[in-house]
Amino acid sequence: MQLTLENPKNTKSDSLPFSRNNPFQAKVLKNINLNGTGSSKETRHIELSLKGSGLTYAPGDALGIVPANDPELVAALLEEMVWDKDTAVIINKQGETLPLKEALSAYFEITLLTKKILQQAVVFTDNEELHKLVLVENVNQLKEYCYGRDLLDMLRDFGPWKASAQEIVSLLRKMTPRLYSIASSMTANPDEVHLTIGAVRYTAYERGRKGVCSVLCAERVQEGDTLPIFVQPNKHFYLPESQDKDIIMVGPGTGIAPFRSFIQERAVTKATGRSWLFFGDQHAASDFLYQNELEKYQQDGVLTRLDSAFSRDSAQKVYVQHKMLENSKELFEWFENGAYFYVCGDKERMAKDVNEALISVIEKEGSFDRVAAEAYLKDMQKQGRYQRDVY
Repeated sequence: MQLTLENPKNTKSDSLPFSRNNPFQAKVLKNINLNGTGSSKETRHIELSLKGSGLTYAPGDALGIVPANDPELVAALLEEMVWDKDTAVIINKQGETLPLKEALSAYFEITLLTKKILQQAVVFTDNEELHKLVLVENVNQLKEYCYGRDLLDMLRDFGPWKASAQEIVSLLRKMTPRLYSIASSMTANPDEVHLTIGAVRYTAYERGRKGVCSVLCAERVQEGDTLPIFVQPNKHFYLPESQDKDIIMVGPGTGIAPFRSFIQERAVTKATGRSWLFFGDQHAASDFLYQNELEKYQQDGVLTRLDSAFSRDSAQKVYVQHKMLENSKELFEWFENGAYFYVCGDKERMAKDVNEALISVIEKEGSFDRVAAEAYLKDMQKQGRYQRDVY
């Protein structure tokens, strides 16, 4: 399987540097599930070849993948609207065309709905419900409808439609690349890039839903296939320049990715600074990602400390922030010694809880009030010693 997605007419030349608009077709060297038997999760470790690409990356950078939509979802759309898959549709302002099936598969975003799509779609149907939903006074209901629904939901809910395939696809946005924190060091793995991707699957509105790129990687990409990729530098997430600085990393779940890269890099460059990793997930037996690797780094002295929290293994749920609070004295000593603090992963809950735990640690161990503790953390941020890669 080869995904050639970004460039319908292949007008780009391979002599141009590879980028978001001219992705490199990277061969998949490895694609394995990191979770053990009985896990409710599926986390893929993917190794890609960069041979011949000229692409380079630094620890902390991200990799962009230009994905393709789920063939089952595309088939359901064609069936719902009784569309001919071979109908040519215009896909952009330049007037380039693709067969409808290919456009829905590789060019357009079909799993996300926006208010704008529904507001524009209303002219193609007499459905009273949709006409009511797009009224100015119902803006909150409209927003609520869009959340977690896709193009197929809209087409099923608000027909019959008086629109051609061209008119419907003209409402859609171009597929956006998905970005993933790189999970390898180029110094340690020349000509390769590794990723740690959690497959997103859930049920909403009585239909199973799949993450466009994560499930492509989990279900449809085999070793030997290629993926269209590019490197996205991240200027806000990087290792200290000085090798003797201590680093503290908080990366539960797939948030471990950039820290695998950091640890690999420091192993090769023989950094003298200490390193401390907080990792968390549901069950130690099935969800301890890269456990053997991390324990080996600890034995070799590359990883000074490894603290793990497995939320479903005890009556009380234990998370990474609880482990931080348990070790508040040592954490504050590391801060006072100039350590860099990193957090990667879920922005909504985890990163907020970790930030709150940080303030508590500084308050308690530095004998500060809340305002002074927040100022201490702000100062760390200004110095580039508190960095976040959250999504």
